[in-house]
Amino acid sequence: MAHHLTPFESFSDLARLDPFRGMDEFFREMRHPAARDTGAHSLIRLDVEEDDKAYTVKAEMPGLKKEDIKVDIDGNRVVIAAETRREHEQKQGNTVVRSERYVGQLYRSFALDQPVDENGAQASYRDGVLELTLPKLPNKSARKLTIN
Repeated sequence: MAHHLTPFESFSDLARLDPFRGMDEFFREMRHPAARDTGAHSLIRLDVEEDDKAYTVKAEMPGLKKEDIKVDIDGNRVVIAAETRREHEQKQGNTVVRSERYVGQLYRSFALDQPVDENGAQASYRDGVLELTLPKLPNKSARKLTIN
């Protein structure tokens, strides 16, 4: 029984083989997760100011639409949430080389010292900053209980 082997004639196949192709992009993605590429951050950064009548909250939320932001107030607890969606398509001529989608959620919950007047609260979103004006409810005086 004879075995005929095809001799390896050329190194041209090896020349086309690039085992490191895409490694630069791989390491770049490791340093910059998808959330960073889209401008979204998992933690919403806040500034909270207070005066006698109200709290003013400024939340950095760049790259969002105001329709995607939700604010809930319950007593002294404030919840800010948003959903972000991004799509990126890279083409070379008419051929799609890379297509990516990102969907993420942003969430921040915090408590204030005093309850907030939910009916008087106001919100605006401009230049990537959500600004909340949260009027304080009048402080109820503590009731002293007599022990029998």
